[in-house]
Amino acid sequence: MDFPSKLIENAVEEVAKLPGIGKKTALRLVLHLLKRDEEQTMRLAESLQTMRTQVQYCRKCHNLSDEALCSICANPKRDAALLCVVEDIRDVLAIENTAQFKGLYHVLGGIISPVEGIGPADLHIDSLLERLRSEEGAGVREVILALSPTMEGDTTAFYLQKKLKAFPIRISTIARGVPIGGDLEYADEVTLGRSILSRIAYE
Repeated sequence: MDFPSKLIENAVEEVAKLPGIGKKTALRLVLHLLKRDEEQTMRLAESLQTMRTQVQYCRKCHNLSDEALCSICANPKRDAALLCVVEDIRDVLAIENTAQFKGLYHVLGGIISPVEGIGPADLHIDSLLERLRSEEGAGVREVILALSPTMEGDTTAFYLQKKLKAFPIRISTIARGVPIGGDLEYADEVTLGRSILSRIAYE
């Protein structure tokens, strides 16, 4: 693809690095930005820069946050007795969109996958156990393992279940209303909401 400007070519190359965007789509987006008011384009650039430099991970649950503590962990109206363990931040967003869960979260940052070289030490499992051992963790009555029903998800859930047996808490997993082999982020809100409400004990 020949470009009339090296600056446009550089912009297209960077935009094309985003997931799901090819060079043709990247070129359309870049040309669209050029047609917009300069002020609008600058606001977009500034918002991306601010997001990249200021967004951080919650020190308690590892969710994305503007502050040291995310809005969910800082909300006194959330039920601290319920702790939902998820793979990543997209799963928190998916469950929150159902408006069915009022507890807290713990984001693992991935799942155990020997094929990809991801083991328990690469996940936020130690911080989960430390959280449950803490004074605040003493109030947790139930841990919900809301992991995608894949082989890796089941492996991670089985590993966590063995680790969590040492605590006097109920261990449950979301009901299998979510299709086997599917990802939580792609499940419709009704199915995901029912899965949370119909959770069962982890055997």
